[in-house]
Amino acid sequence: MGDPYVLMLIALAILAILDLVVGVSNDAVNFLNSAIGSKAIPIKSIMIIASVGVFFGAISSSGMMEVARKGIFNPDMFVFQDIMIIFMAVMITDILLLDVFNSLGLPTSTTVSIVFELLGSAVIVALIKMNDKGEAFNELWNYINYSQATKIILGILLSVVVAFTVGAIVQYFSRLIYSFNFSQRPAYINALFGGFALTSIIYFIIIKGLKGTPFYADVQHILEYNIFILIAANFVLWTLVSFILISIAKMNILKLIIGVGTFSLAMAFAGNDLVNFIGVPIAALNSYEVWSASGQAASEFSMGVLATKVPSN
Repeated sequence: MGDPYVLMLIALAILAILDLVVGVSNDAVNFLNSAIGSKAIPIKSIMIIASVGVFFGAISSSGMMEVARKGIFNPDMFVFQDIMIIFMAVMITDILLLDVFNSLGLPTSTTVSIVFELLGSAVIVALIKMNDKGEAFNELWNYINYSQATKIILGILLSVVVAFTVGAIVQYFSRLIYSFNFSQRPAYINALFGGFALTSIIYFIIIKGLKGTPFYADVQHILEYNIFILIAANFVLWTLVSFILISIAKMNILKLIIGVGTFSLAMAFAGNDLVNFIGVPIAALNSYEVWSASGQAASEFSMGVLATKVPSN
């Protein structure tokens, strides 16, 4: 009985590899084009920095893995064979979608893709189940985690607005400080700018990055109750470091900011978008392991177990 599902797992593993290829070719541009376009750092160095960032992001990833498991649909309303069909449909669609968009040179988001693929697949399978059971259309909301799905979709839309607004503000002040007068700016101005930029990036890398690690619980109370002190201390520290590098080492602080920023973007990519490509196959593997141990038929075993949290690293 399990043989067809073993073949599906093998197919999902192959699809995950293909999805990584087309997905990385799409998303790598997002965190490399600024650094490469600036020509401030050699391409070889940028690739090394990005590779290290991807590694650290992968081992600290967490939240997006749960989207494939319970973020869009209510797993307890589906049986094992339904879940496997949903996951297969999602992976095939994701590869086709990303490949077509890449071929046409059109931008797309892997997070948006995976969310709506899961939503579409779950809705269709739910409708088929409802039709077989003779349930009314309004029962569809029992199958779909509409409250969480709504939050995710609104979060995606809000991120576009926030990215545009914050990006425009940062760009304005950056231009105001550096345009046409970069070499004439006093060292303390560059140091303050470097301190602000590096503090913002380091906050993301350390504070946000730690949340996906197993030992975050041990330091959570320290970080949460002293967050403003930590930010202030970081700002002072990185401002001093920037001033020393500018005054003594004669370093262009913007190169350091670009390098650290590339690392943080690569880390964010691995912690968020990279999980999009492997989250579905891993959820399918978790489902198969639980079902095979149950001894029940694939058409009878409820997948409520997917509602429990499973680490991705």
